[in-house]
Amino acid sequence: MTSLNRDGWLEFLRASIPEISPAEALARQAQGGLLIDVREDGERASGTPMGAVGLSRGFLELRIEQVEADRQRTILVLCGSGQRSLLASEALQRMGYSQVASVSGGFQRWKAEGLPIALGALDGDAAERYARQLQLPQVGEAGQAKLSSARVALLGAGGLGAPAALYLAAAGVGQLTLIDDDRVERSNLHRQVIHADARVGMHKTESARIALAALNPRVQVDIRNERLQADNVERLLGGHDLVIDGADNFPARYLVAAASQRLKLPMIYGAVERFTGQASVFDPRRADSPCYRCLFPEPPSAAEAPNCSEAGVLGVLPGIVGLLQATEALKLILGIGEPLVGRLLAFDALAMRFRETRLPRDPGCPGCGSHVTFGGYQDIAELCASAG
Repeated sequence: MTSLNRDGWLEFLRASIPEISPAEALARQAQGGLLIDVREDGERASGTPMGAVGLSRGFLELRIEQVEADRQRTILVLCGSGQRSLLASEALQRMGYSQVASVSGGFQRWKAEGLPIALGALDGDAAERYARQLQLPQVGEAGQAKLSSARVALLGAGGLGAPAALYLAAAGVGQLTLIDDDRVERSNLHRQVIHADARVGMHKTESARIALAALNPRVQVDIRNERLQADNVERLLGGHDLVIDGADNFPARYLVAAASQRLKLPMIYGAVERFTGQASVFDPRRADSPCYRCLFPEPPSAAEAPNCSEAGVLGVLPGIVGLLQATEALKLILGIGEPLVGRLLAFDALAMRFRETRLPRDPGCPGCGSHVTFGGYQDIAELCASAG
């Protein structure tokens, strides 16, 4: 074929690739077509067509199959003015996508015609800060907006809460509420990496707030220097999207489990001891999800369940389990992947082995069974206090 200049190449593409108006693209989108905005992240920060998937032109061939594997689906490609979308459409055709069309005039025309637009939630700082996860089709700007509006409660700013809080803040979760009445001790520092030697004696929540603000000043960190009790559990946990259980005692866990059921609040469970840890997700919004008491119907005695100060723990272990909890939190917020609902994931650090156990919902569970009548949080606290 005779070599062509840029304009000649674009004319050649127009002869082989259908071009449609923004209004027609909107109509096809409503009929199930996939609208892809191939502009760069910074360009999309000022707005993008409602419902469009952001996938930069430079990554289109690498990531389109993650976004849409069906090569028969209608694909509508949009850029700034309608030129890059022709190039992107031609690339998709070469990959076997047969129902591809370029949106004539691009976003400029879409906006001029008053078609629906989702305003970009990202300024320059956010676009740079979250650049690597914005490249993931499962996140993108829409997912980042979900993260920035999410509210997560963390029970405990210690071994599990420390790594979970750090990575949730780094990911851009909009509001983190830290609930803990303890102060930083030097013996905490080998595993509670959010704290520092200079902050020994400070409230853990305040110490954690300092570290999180230094990591990501965009995140709102609320602190509650309180111990979770029957008379404050709903006040502390209400209004959040999920709770990460970083408690080191059974009374607190049973209170969280009860509030999780009452508030329809997903509970991301984690626990560590010596060289082993475990994690799961209890989501009362799902009919098939077990609750914490499906796993532990009744609290064990203190002798049967010592805490870290009594049994000891390898310093890196809470980091591993806390990051598993943070991962599950991000998945729930974004609505992606398969959460650990109905599954208990156990980790053995000495063997470096993960083991998954099926954890079905127990119809006779004292926490979520159909026969259960809520009798108040004080009953659960007394149950824990009298165990053993």
